[in-house]
Amino acid sequence: MSILAKIAEIENEMARTQKNKATAHHLGLLKARLAKLRRELITPKGGGGGGPGEGFDVAKTGDARIGFVGFPSVGKSTLLSNLAGVYSEVAAYEFTTLTTVPGVIRYKGAKIQLLDLPGIIEGAKDGKGRGRQVIAVARTCNLILIVLDVLKPLLHKKLIEHELEGFGIRLNKQPPNIGFKKKDKGGINFTTTCAQTELDAETVKTILAEYKIHNADITLRGDCTADDLIDVVEGNRVYIPCIYVLNKIDQISIEELDVIYKVAHCVPISAHHRWNFDDLLEKMWDYLQLVRIYTKPKGQLPDYTSPVVLPDGHTAVEDFCLKIHKNLIKELKYALVWGSSVKHNPQKVGKDHVMEDEDVIQLVKK
Repeated sequence: MSILAKIAEIENEMARTQKNKATAHHLGLLKARLAKLRRELITPKGGGGGGPGEGFDVAKTGDARIGFVGFPSVGKSTLLSNLAGVYSEVAAYEFTTLTTVPGVIRYKGAKIQLLDLPGIIEGAKDGKGRGRQVIAVARTCNLILIVLDVLKPLLHKKLIEHELEGFGIRLNKQPPNIGFKKKDKGGINFTTTCAQTELDAETVKTILAEYKIHNADITLRGDCTADDLIDVVEGNRVYIPCIYVLNKIDQISIEELDVIYKVAHCVPISAHHRWNFDDLLEKMWDYLQLVRIYTKPKGQLPDYTSPVVLPDGHTAVEDFCLKIHKNLIKELKYALVWGSSVKHNPQKVGKDHVMEDEDVIQLVKK
């Protein structure tokens, strides 16, 4: 029985089962089995390494990477070529783009790599089409733009989200607040810090037993679902922010456009007429959460043209030094920082000081 057949069987059984307290335990078990089979699909067991592929993944350049995901013929390539000035082949038939086409834009001093991924078809997570490679590249992006046709958006949105979820990509979500630690002995130690509506000690034990984990500490610090627990145990989930780009707005009325504008994480554009690109770029910048740090050589004015761009959450002076060169941190005596992260300008700081957007830094070596 193939993996796909097993997955279909479990999905059918889950659809048949009523959801209530008595069956929660059984459903948790099925969900865990399903997650295990999905993982086997993505990373097949054993087998020698195949020969080199025909260059599907692209070397990561720039400060951030944005992937365009969508069904064939929704205007991903038109969007890329109008944003980045890169020629990605455009035609009126489906599946024009066959491999990843990279493009780079400079926005607010940061170099952002845009990837035009081939169209996804239904069943990509099960390895249909080039789906598996497309989603594997999507996992490495800092932000995913799901490009949808404004005339049929909801169906497509659900299908693409389902494909990405099946690959362990979680869109616009935070990692679940669950403490999970394997041990050698002592059984399952299960603690909660607030009331749980779905998980109880019995269900948690069943899910962990499915993964052959019999000794572990589990702490639930929020109201968690069985899926959250499985995500933590699998440990290979990536949490990526996502923007839905509704293309082809030149084909709808103003009233419909007003409705679309109210949807969360959504930007309506027209790739062909280049409408509303500045709104899209601004939203991309918000979701990427990049921090620009300007450098200042001693006795000169700061260089505002080429900032050092760091991801939010890794903006200490130490991270800044490592971004430039790994030996720099050994020679660092202290740094002078001007900007919103310090109390007075300039302030003398050590390597643990966390900087904010558009700070100016001058490093002083030993």
